[in-house]
Amino acid sequence: QKQLVESGGGLVQPGGSLRLSCAASGFPLGDYAVGWFHQGPGKAREGVACISPSGDSVTYEGSVRGRFTISRDSANIYLQMNSLKFEDTGLYRCAAGPDCHRIHRYLGLGTQVTVSS
Repeated sequence: QKQLVESGGGLVQPGGSLRLSCAASGFPLGDYAVGWFHQGPGKAREGVACISPSGDSVTYEGSVRGRFTISRDSANIYLQMNSLKFEDTGLYRCAAGPDCHRIHRYLGLGTQVTVSS
């Protein structure tokens, strides 16, 4: 069974940091582009970061560039989130697909991040 399972979410104050993890099973993660989606309260899901199968191409959504860092190993995807802002609140879901335009082929259920003072 192909699965992505996120962890690492929680409550953090503005300016704080969190590290999200995503464990893949049932398929060879190394063959896929991987990334993270964010869905804020009442908002549409949007991609925030993506990394190619080889790791040599990384893209970030503008609002997180310079604050978030995506990384990967053979079976996991990570998102280091620094300088968190209120608007970073929401559900974060990891994803995998053939390339960064199609990473929604496999989606995890998500982990909640709440940025609040």
